[in-house]
Amino acid sequence: MEIVPLALPDIVLITPRRFGDKRGFFEETYNRNSFAAKGVETVFVQDNRSVSSAVGTVRGLHFQAPPRAQTKLVRCGRGRLFDVAVDIRKDSPTFGRWIAEELSSENGRMMLVPAGFAHGFMTLEPDTEIIYKCSDIYAPETEGAIRWDDPDIGINWPLDMATPQLSDKDKKAPFLRDMATPFTIEGAQ
Repeated sequence: MEIVPLALPDIVLITPRRFGDKRGFFEETYNRNSFAAKGVETVFVQDNRSVSSAVGTVRGLHFQAPPRAQTKLVRCGRGRLFDVAVDIRKDSPTFGRWIAEELSSENGRMMLVPAGFAHGFMTLEPDTEIIYKCSDIYAPETEGAIRWDDPDIGINWPLDMATPQLSDKDKKAPFLRDMATPFTIEGAQ
């Protein structure tokens, strides 16, 4: 397993080892002991799976607030996606900055998105499947969202689409400047 730190603090890109032959391949996507040995000691308690049929589907930017904040380990089971994390910890020197990676079933990469970051993605192929582990269970009373196209954040989404596929909730999400973020660097857990 290879773990590479990314430009925003605590976000890492993880690439599991693949063992392949003419039949296909095998890879271990998560092993608590192996992850802990590499410094990733998050305990995950829930797995989620989402499939988006249309190219250009945007989901996010989502988060759960303390005390139910979530760290997510995100990977792509089928297709390709542009995976994004935005720092929303109000006292962070990187507040409002974003980072993105292409995750695909082919490259096998995973992104660890810690609590205190909003998460979202855009599908780049039809029938893209995203699979992610969460460090806390879903708690709708603590969920929040930020607009996917917030001009102050300025995410450079890879597809030039005037109208991406969005949920009603994501269409109505506030801009970061209009939201009282519940996260600080110390209180992101």
